[in-house]
Amino acid sequence: MLKKFIDSTYKYYYILWQEKSFALFFRLIHSYRKDGLEGMYRRIQKEYTQKKSTYEKWILTNETNILYTEALDYTPLISIITPTYNTSKTYLSHMIDSVRKQTYTHWELCIADDASTSQETLNTLKKYAALDRRIKIIYRERNGHISEASNSALALATGVYVTFLDHDDMLAPHALYEMAKKLNENKNLKLIYSDEDKIDAHNKRFDPHFKSGWNPDMFFSQNYIAHLTLIQKSIVEAVQGFRKGYEGSQDYDLYLRCLKQIDPASIAHIEKVLYHWRAIEGSTALSPSAKNYTTAAGVHALQDYFKESHQKVTVEKGLLPNTNKVSYLLPDTPPLVSLLIPTRDGYEILFKCITSILEKTIYPNYEIIILDNETTDAQTLAYFETLKVYDHIRILEYHYPFNYSAINNFGVQHAKGEIIGLVNNDVEVISHHWLTEMVSHALREDIGAVGAMLYYDNETIQHAGVILGIGGVAGHSHKYFPRHSEGYFSRLKIIQNYSAVTGACLVVKKSLYLEVNGLNEQDLTVAFNDVDFCLKLLEKGYRNLWTPYVELYHHESISRGQEDNPVKIERFNNEVSFMKQKWNIILKGDKYYNSNLTQQYEDFRIMIDE
Repeated sequence: MLKKFIDSTYKYYYILWQEKSFALFFRLIHSYRKDGLEGMYRRIQKEYTQKKSTYEKWILTNETNILYTEALDYTPLISIITPTYNTSKTYLSHMIDSVRKQTYTHWELCIADDASTSQETLNTLKKYAALDRRIKIIYRERNGHISEASNSALALATGVYVTFLDHDDMLAPHALYEMAKKLNENKNLKLIYSDEDKIDAHNKRFDPHFKSGWNPDMFFSQNYIAHLTLIQKSIVEAVQGFRKGYEGSQDYDLYLRCLKQIDPASIAHIEKVLYHWRAIEGSTALSPSAKNYTTAAGVHALQDYFKESHQKVTVEKGLLPNTNKVSYLLPDTPPLVSLLIPTRDGYEILFKCITSILEKTIYPNYEIIILDNETTDAQTLAYFETLKVYDHIRILEYHYPFNYSAINNFGVQHAKGEIIGLVNNDVEVISHHWLTEMVSHALREDIGAVGAMLYYDNETIQHAGVILGIGGVAGHSHKYFPRHSEGYFSRLKIIQNYSAVTGACLVVKKSLYLEVNGLNEQDLTVAFNDVDFCLKLLEKGYRNLWTPYVELYHHESISRGQEDNPVKIERFNNEVSFMKQKWNIILKGDKYYNSNLTQQYEDFRIMIDE
């Protein structure tokens, strides 16, 4: 009861401030007289919940009354790198104060002032340097912009690790402690990054970014790790720090060059908001298009990365500001792709599917294998006869009860292609380059299954990657979002890794399909066989990938109907149970999602009281 009273007292003052009147005070007194402390507590909770935004509620649920003072065995010095230039006294003070309030005390703040002309800025810096010997400042005589200034700050650093803090941003009080704590868990880590949010001119927090775990293809698409990022200083020194000419994306360029010396196993993500990014007029945090040159600088940095890696790719601007599109070139002789299409009857949907492939596919080397599961419809049988004139279309008969996994495994046995494409008979191709794009990724050594953007007939999203744990097993990212939505932090507009993709349109090397023994015929005859297949690839060390540059309609379940009878319901429940038993731990912690986001819905909302 005492804890509740203390907790509710804090919330009481917040609500009273919001109300700017004593009306609440009298309501609380009434609640106390009627129901005692417990009644007053319930009233505070109700009033408080009505006043707070979802993120504010999350903050108080996850960050209030948490101590960050546990003793650590390993306490390396962390150097914070900050360039300044004519920074306002208010923002500069907030930034430095946020460092001085760190619960982890083994830090140094290395500031390089880039020839500020503002006396207010210079006076503020001198004041703080006199207050704390851990604050080291160099005053540059000539303005060299952010890359040169950052290097000047780096020259002051003596820590084992460095991290980067913009001159008007702020650190959470426990930011460096969490970084050090993660290093105590694994001293082999070379790069650690955290979640972040934004703050306005009054330090009000909003727009949290709960990030994916290490997601290489997402990182090639945008600098999603951003803040707060800690890197072993020896690596930063080995790549010679920041490069002039990449201003606006200088940190992205630095991270890319550092990655060449960092094994993926040495990268960690902390699912806590440790950095507050200042969002004011003219800042990139408020509007990515505010500084157009940042996009070009990011493309330039990524082009350098692939050029030095000797990979045959092209890099261009992505669909949104500060995003990239990486295209992997096909070999001179593109491999044969076998498109497997299970079907039974359903002439209209099959006709639409086959016609769209034939009319819109520009990929030069593919075959279509229609897997006929005992069709009896006369119109469909007649359509089969018309397709026999095509040299690259085959129709194979499968005379067994419907089993999606078994039918496709049967098709793979007869496929001639080096690449397998699983294609539902109720999809319709929109993009002419769909197969070119998917195969270009599938041929990459480290990539497993490749998935596509699928839309419902009403122009809403049916599939944009699979998130594990949603609804117990898995759900589709951004399901029902409007077609042209950007998604959660641009995720609907960038190539990225997901744990799984749907088998409605999936491309994979045949060798990998066979390596993981294909789809599970015994336990997953209809549902989740694609998720299980992708997780087997993940378990083998391959990354599954989703791309928004491949678009199809998915007239979902027209050919099979819904799970609406006792037999289908029982079968579905058995498949759910199998997935939970086999992949229990993985389903509870999707590496490409975030534990602070919902496990009930597919819209990336913040998880509150689930």
